[in-house]
Amino acid sequence: MNQARQSHTASVLKNGKVLVAGGSNGSVLNSAELYNPSTETWTTIDSMHQARVDHTASILADGKVLVVGGFNGSRSRPNIVDLYDPSTESWTVTSNMNQGRDGHTASILTNGKVLVIGGWNEGALNSSELYDPSTGTWITTGNLNQARYSHTASVLNNGKVLVAGGFYDVMSRLNSAELYDPSTGIWEMTGSMNEIRFYHTSSVLTNGNVLVAGGVSNGPLNSVELYDPSTETWTMTTSMSEARYYHTASVLGNGTVLVTAGLYSASSILNTAELYDPLTKTWTKIDNMNQGRYLHTASILINERMLVTGGFDEYFNELSSAELY
Repeated sequence: MNQARQSHTASVLKNGKVLVAGGSNGSVLNSAELYNPSTETWTTIDSMHQARVDHTASILADGKVLVVGGFNGSRSRPNIVDLYDPSTESWTVTSNMNQGRDGHTASILTNGKVLVIGGWNEGALNSSELYDPSTGTWITTGNLNQARYSHTASVLNNGKVLVAGGFYDVMSRLNSAELYDPSTGIWEMTGSMNEIRFYHTSSVLTNGNVLVAGGVSNGPLNSVELYDPSTETWTMTTSMSEARYYHTASVLGNGTVLVTAGLYSASSILNTAELYDPLTKTWTKIDNMNQGRYLHTASILINERMLVTGGFDEYFNELSSAELY
């Protein structure tokens, strides 16, 4: 990349290019750049209106990218929202969120609206809100039963949204999970995970179950569990070869889940990768990455290759490097 960065976002556009935005490189960034898979090159484009790290980016039905939340580096979590238009390669500001936040999640619902959930702003938040692309406006929706940040959110095949784990505060770490029903705007508790975990990943499998992997409890986890929406219960499945957090997990075209890199401890950065097969419920270690990294991104390209970008290395330096699997 032209700019080293960590805790940024990476979005695969409908034209096949990858938009990388924000993150941190000593200071919080508002810069953005595009990756062209056909030439394997990066081009710097117009910057966002708001510098941000630990934000989210969501691809709307019309192909635009909605970037929300994050920390701006000045003890502030602004509610300014940036909207990227690939047809003009430019940013505009759309309506402000009702609540500035970072450590939140953003999920595209089946009706095309964006559900932003929880996060942190002078404390853990239980609020959630909806962005309507047709009007460019935000409305508040039902509150979570448990305030949380650094959780995961997964859109299930039935249209509901599953939120799992995270923090309530530094000492209060969660194994609880809850479901959002878009038809009612109400959150209900569902079965709790077997493990407390944060900085984990969640992936919706082709059979509709949700795979939650790794993260931290009292220490880094290699444990993995499956959520079954039909029974609203969690079961343990085969553990990963290595405990890890701040990793990525991506569902590939063949239905397997590819987990990359992450942290084992503050002094142990991983360059390993492994694949989960939902049919056999087993993990297989694959070729190591060229660079150990965490707080990176992983994007599945239109040609089904995977692009990994940025993150921190073992010396806590932000990375500009990218690699393809």
